[in-house]
Amino acid sequence: MEKSLLIYNARLVDRDMDVKKGAVLVRKGRIEGFPSADAVKELLKDSDIDKMDAKGMVLMPSFIDMHVHMRDPGQTQKEDLESGCRAAVAGGFGTVVLMPNTNPVISSLEAAEKNMSKTDRMNLLKVYQSVSISSGFDGKTTDHLDSLDRKIVPLITEDGHEVTDSFVMLEGMKKAASKKIIVSCHCEDPFLADAARPLRKKALELLNAEKPSAADKKQAKKYLQEAHSLLALAEDAATFRNIRLAEEAKVHLHLCHVSTEQSLDAVRRAKKAGLNVSCEVTPHHIALNCETAGNQFQIVNPPLRPESDRLAVIAALKDGTADVIATDHAPHTASDKASGSPGFSGLETAFAACYSVLCLENGMKLKDLSAKMSARPAELLGLKNQGLLEEGYDADLVLVDIENQWTVRGEKFESKGKYTPLEGKKLFGKIVATIYNGKFVYRAFGYNIEAIGL
Repeated sequence: MEKSLLIYNARLVDRDMDVKKGAVLVRKGRIEGFPSADAVKELLKDSDIDKMDAKGMVLMPSFIDMHVHMRDPGQTQKEDLESGCRAAVAGGFGTVVLMPNTNPVISSLEAAEKNMSKTDRMNLLKVYQSVSISSGFDGKTTDHLDSLDRKIVPLITEDGHEVTDSFVMLEGMKKAASKKIIVSCHCEDPFLADAARPLRKKALELLNAEKPSAADKKQAKKYLQEAHSLLALAEDAATFRNIRLAEEAKVHLHLCHVSTEQSLDAVRRAKKAGLNVSCEVTPHHIALNCETAGNQFQIVNPPLRPESDRLAVIAALKDGTADVIATDHAPHTASDKASGSPGFSGLETAFAACYSVLCLENGMKLKDLSAKMSARPAELLGLKNQGLLEEGYDADLVLVDIENQWTVRGEKFESKGKYTPLEGKKLFGKIVATIYNGKFVYRAFGYNIEAIGL
């Protein structure tokens, strides 16, 4: 018989609450209620209930990530479904949406269901597999969208690419609109991005020399600055286009990893005009700029931006322009990173980076951070009974020690991708435990949470 679970002496935080000392009772994978102090005393006597003293730590709804790469199938040397899911629960995530830029590209309902059936069997978290906008990223064909089911595939995207042909994009958007499927866009004009690519390559060649001189480093920095300027223009141009196309198609447009002040302003204007537009920002664009020494050589798409853009990202989170925080977890092998592959592993540092920068440095309330990482993505994806601490909701929970300052070491990641731009940085907010469907799927080393008999 499955035991119930009582978590007590917890600070309960979600979008709508911040209770300093509370308790949650979980039965059959759901939140049954929030017992009073007197009720807790009685429940502690019940031998049929597992108990955990949270010792004042924060209990929140587990996080929901709308943008994750698990590289499976075809690139499993970088990540596979098992390592990716273990990284996700180590980061406190209970639901993730996977990108389709695998090999082969996931462009059908059947291929999406295949990945989801594998992760369902792991029973670590809920995984949704997105499907490409054009078949195989060919930029031409959208026939595969006709068979999609929103309940299985809530989101389509050409992530890592842009559908260059505006008519094809419009066609894909209209098909998505008819099924109430979100169109998630990696906004980047491909021609401007192509112009930036050789500049990045030249910079890496200089930096990867056996002993790069000061002059080489200076020239590499110049190449990267030129590349970043082109890539900012690429993001802005594609953002403006996609918003206009989405307006015509009457579709829910979700903009991936928005990173420039101009693109955020475009989203803000679109929302004020009543368009169905949402957007995400990443922990690395929240925490890092390209002006700090060494950061200009961190390769990611979109690149780290100047400080003015980073501050614009934070302002957009505070005023509601930016709806959610999504990691864009993009693991690579060490050799791929050395050769310039863009992207970082981000699942296991996401909460700590955001809590340290947004809450401790910029005064955001913890309940507002919970909204960006749990409640709002649940709303956008149409996930009922998720993202909040509510009676009857799924018992997908994360326990966090916000007082714990820890040092980021990529070698300790569950992910196969060990590279992080946060290497060696001290952050606050340690994920202590992750609960999925009422069961513990992750427990951090060093915390005495074994007494509950698991």
